[in-house]
Amino acid sequence: MREAPRSSRTSLTMAARTNGSPHPIRIAPSLLSADFSQIAQQIELVEQAGAAYLHLDVMDGRFVPNITWGPKIIGDLRSLSDLPFDTHLMIVEPERYVADFAAAGANIITVHWEATVHAHRLIQQIKELGVRAGLSVNPATSLCVLEDILPYLDLLLIMSVNPGFGGQSYIPTSTAKLVAARALIDARGLDVELEVDGGVHLDNVAEVARTGVDTIVMGSGIFGTTHPDETLARVRALCQR
Repeated sequence: MREAPRSSRTSLTMAARTNGSPHPIRIAPSLLSADFSQIAQQIELVEQAGAAYLHLDVMDGRFVPNITWGPKIIGDLRSLSDLPFDTHLMIVEPERYVADFAAAGANIITVHWEATVHAHRLIQQIKELGVRAGLSVNPATSLCVLEDILPYLDLLLIMSVNPGFGGQSYIPTSTAKLVAARALIDARGLDVELEVDGGVHLDNVAEVARTGVDTIVMGSGIFGTTHPDETLARVRALCQR
């Protein structure tokens, strides 16, 4: 079994923005949309095509209406790739489970603002496990809630669909929200990675890339195409324009 690469930050945003050079946008294929009957081959395809992370959506059927997988599956997947595991917990009471996901091989653990009443405590709990800590906000949640927690985050995930299912359409107002989030991070001089998840495809990825986002999660936009590796290569090219 491959050992999970631990807390490699891969964050070059602040340096790139300081010297004025463009920074490469990371693409994180979401395995929720992959064909699990061929999961090893699917992971290899996107890995060779330049995926930066593998995004793992954990759903409990309570916080969101869908059910996916737990630490056991993530632990099994860990042996298939050395890419960082970007683990997105869409579950209630995430504080009860973050240690299990860290032990399974997660490199980033992102929890929802809407799922915990003690966000600061939970973010510290995640960091103490030796992994990067992210916080996600739903489409209807204002960026105002981030005022006090933002400096403590490694990653901020903006949902551009309502969480729970893959294959949804991008919510148009997400573009302005991403621009505002980028400005909020930069105005305070913070080294917080900005990520977006939901409804991003070949036809809108360039628009999303222009918001200043660091990482784009794509599920059906990659795995729902005939050749995921070729699609990912096209996505990366569009993000560099």
